[in-house]
Amino acid sequence: MSHFYARNKPLWDELDQLVQRARRSPRDLEPAELERLDVLYRRVAVHVAQAGTRSSDRQLQQYLNGLASAAHSVIYLPPQQSMFRGAWTFVNEGFARLIVRNWRFHAASAALLIAGALLAFFASLSDPVAAYALMPAGDPRQPGASRDQLIEVLRSGREKGGGDKFVFASFLFSHNLKVGIMALGLGVLAAVPTIFLMILNGMILGSFIAVHYRAGLTTEMWAWILPHGITEMGAIILCGGIGLKLGQAVVSPRMLTRTESLRRAGIEAGAMTIGVAGMLVAAASIESFLRQSHLSTDGRLVFAAASGVFWILYLAHGAIRERRSRWREEMLALSAEDLASAFLPAGKA
Repeated sequence: MSHFYARNKPLWDELDQLVQRARRSPRDLEPAELERLDVLYRRVAVHVAQAGTRSSDRQLQQYLNGLASAAHSVIYLPPQQSMFRGAWTFVNEGFARLIVRNWRFHAASAALLIAGALLAFFASLSDPVAAYALMPAGDPRQPGASRDQLIEVLRSGREKGGGDKFVFASFLFSHNLKVGIMALGLGVLAAVPTIFLMILNGMILGSFIAVHYRAGLTTEMWAWILPHGITEMGAIILCGGIGLKLGQAVVSPRMLTRTESLRRAGIEAGAMTIGVAGMLVAAASIESFLRQSHLSTDGRLVFAAASGVFWILYLAHGAIRERRSRWREEMLALSAEDLASAFLPAGKA
C-alpha cells in the first residue's frame, strides 16, 4: 500500500485544501475549482473502497473516510450559517431567485389581473352601473362623484399623526396579507379560486381607474396609487403565481404523486409567503405614511418610478444569481458523467 499512498497523497492534499477553502468561504472558489473538488471527491470515494478491501491500515482508512465525508458535506449539504445570515441571503437573492424560477406562473397571474383591470375599465366607461357593481359599498369614489369629492378622498389623511398612520398601516398589512394568502392558498383547489381572485382584484382596480379617468384626475390618481401600488400589487401577483403553481401540482403532477408534487410546491409557497409579507409591510408603510403626506404629485411619481426601478434591478439580480447557480450545477453534473465514463469498461460508457 506504500505505492498507493505515495501515488494518491498529492490528490488527497489538494482535496483537503479545497475543502478548507470552501468551508471558509464557498463563494471564493472558481467554477474550475468547484469542478475539481467534485472530481477529487469521487476519486477519494474510490480510494476509500480500495483502502477498506486491500489494507488493514486503520489510520489510513479513517483519514480517507474523514476526507470523503468533509468533501461530501461541502458539495451536497447547504453551508451552515447563522439565522441572521440566512435571513440576509434570502432577502439579498433567495426571494428574487424564487420569483425568477417561477416567472411563468407570475406572468400568468399578472396577465389575469391586467385582463380583469382592462375589462372593468372599459365596461365602467361604457356603463357606470358596472362600476357601481365593482366598487366597495360605502366608498365615496363612485360613478357620478364630483371632481371635488374625489380630490378630497385622494388628499385625505394628510393631517393625521404618526400614531394614527401606524394603526392604519397595521390594518392595511393585515387586509392585504389576507387577500394574498387567499390567492396563494386556494391554489390547492386546482387554482380555480386563484384565477377568479386575480381577475376580481384587477376588475376592482380597473373600475377605480375609470371613476377617476371620467373626472379628469388621471395624473393625481396615479400619483396616489403607484407609490405603494407597485409593491402591493406586485406582492398580490406573486401570491397568485404561487397559487397557480399549487394548482398545477394538483392537476398535473407529472411523474410524481399528487402528494409529493404538492409538497414540493408547498415548500416554495411557504418561502414565497415570507417574502410577500415583507413586501406588504413595505407597501402598507408607504401607503400610510407617504401617501398620506404633503409630498407633491411630482414627488410621488418620482418615488413610484424609483420603486419600479428597484424591483426591476432586484429581479435582474435574482436572474443572474439563478443562472450562475444552474451553470454550476450543470458543470458538476457533467464532471460526474465524465468520471463515471472513465471508470466504466470500454463500450459501456
